Amino acid sequence: MENLVQIPRLDLFDYTQGTPKQRKQFSDEIGKAFTEIGFVTITNHGMDKILITELYDIIRQFFALPEAIKANYEIQGLAGQRGYTSKGREKAKDANVPDLKEFWQRGQTVTDGDRIATEYPDNVSVDLMGFDEITAEVYRRLERSGRELLKAIASYLHLDEDYFEDKIHNGNSILRAIHYFPIDNPEALPEDAVRAGAHEDINLITLLIGASADGLEVLTHNGTWLPIKAEGDDIVVNVGDMLQRLTNNKLKSTTHRVVNPPVELMKNSRYSVPFFLHPKVNMNLAVLPSCIDQNNPKRYVDCTAGEYLDERLREIGLK
Repeated sequence: MENLVQIPRLDLFDYTQGTPKQRKQFSDEIGKAFTEIGFVTITNHGMDKILITELYDIIRQFFALPEAIKANYEIQGLAGQRGYTSKGREKAKDANVPDLKEFWQRGQTVTDGDRIATEYPDNVSVDLMGFDEITAEVYRRLERSGRELLKAIASYLHLDEDYFEDKIHNGNSILRAIHYFPIDNPEALPEDAVRAGAHEDINLITLLIGASADGLEVLTHNGTWLPIKAEGDDIVVNVGDMLQRLTNNKLKSTTHRVVNPPVELMKNSRYSVPFFLHPKVNMNLAVLPSCIDQNNPKRYVDCTAGEYLDERLREIGLK
């Protein structure tokens, strides 16, 4: 009988508003989940139903714009880190064909005079009523929730709760709106063409606001693919490669993918909005000494977050 893997569902209020016992339990549970499977679903994450509905409405409007108009928002030389990225640009590492998607990205807005603002490209303003304001608000809320989740993770790792704070303040995080576009002739696709090929995320943690259809799957330790489905307005949170690297594989950056639906549903769009929580580019990703021992020797050479990001953007075809 196939082993069933349960994705834990946690309430962020237990950490942000709970008793010391509830906070400790939340930290232990998210740590256990990230050690074993790499994914959790989170409720009470700071995103209300109205804002989520507004977000999905506005990104549907954006991707419905004519190709020529969307092309005006594709800025050459930015490796897709701001604005629009057209179809056929990004692929999973080692994949032979691009993913069946197009996307749009928003980055950090520095408001406190931090000199790091000079290192970030400007966000691309979209001439669509409410688009800039809604996506900026979503960015702020997910960044705030991500900070709390990293505090819980730091506690699980027996680090100071604020270990990540100075590293992610005005960090290089990205909000991405993805459109898995309709395919009118799916039978004509290359055999290995999928909406998103098997991959791991680059960053510290990813917060995913639902999706408009099923399709997200994670690879379990026994080699089987497990569908992930959040309840209601829950978000899905997973470990990225930077956090796996920092913890010497103690926390798992799980391989995941977005599979194609049945052929008759390929003519429908699918949308999703992940928030990739990145640190500042100068964060040292050297393995934590507490995660090295005789049974788990150091697995990674030292590097900064910026160096690692640059390497991975080249691997997936954006640089």
